[in-house]
Amino acid sequence: MTVNGTVTPLTVDPRETLLDVLRERLRLTGTKKGCDRGQCGACTVHVDGERVVSCLTLVATLGGARVTTIEGLADGDRLHPLQQAFIDHDGFQCGFCTPGQIMSAAAVIEDGRARTDDQIREQMSGNICRCSAYPGIVAAVQQARKEMR
Repeated sequence: MTVNGTVTPLTVDPRETLLDVLRERLRLTGTKKGCDRGQCGACTVHVDGERVVSCLTLVATLGGARVTTIEGLADGDRLHPLQQAFIDHDGFQCGFCTPGQIMSAAAVIEDGRARTDDQIREQMSGNICRCSAYPGIVAAVQQARKEMR
């Protein structure tokens, strides 16, 4: 598979999840392990442009896939518009959910389903913020949506 633009050959156990491979084998620790049950969204990444919860995705099913993690969004030292918007609007408190929130938001913006605050909240409902930074998250998605279109 290709991870953040780099072809990454792997020999994997069929039971290994994408989350565990990213964090433990590839040392891409930006993707967080939250509930490990696909319910919190902290582990959200993109696979072939679609958002997935990496804790429920088996790496063995991803031969030839393109995986993008939070580390792959920025352009060198230049932050992705969503990363900057989260800073601008204080869209995080503890920061634990932030990578998954940003990856989910990027997919929602790309899909064109994030025009109103209500649409953003609905589309992002699979990503939980235990600190309740939701107003900042919605504002950040709105700012980035305008910049990315």
